[in-house]
Amino acid sequence: MIRKFLSDETGLELSEYAVAAALIALATVGAFQLLGTNITTKITSVANNVK
Repeated sequence: MIRKFLSDETGLELSEYAVAAALIALATVGAFQLLGTNITTKITSVANNVK
């Protein structure tokens, strides 16, 4: 019974998907934050040049 329990990997697939989804979410949030910062900098630069 213990050998069967240790060799059972059915729950492993779901946890792998959860880890992958979390990493993708973190990468997406980081990319959007960086993109937002860059856009803000460019808009500020353009606004200062227009003045």
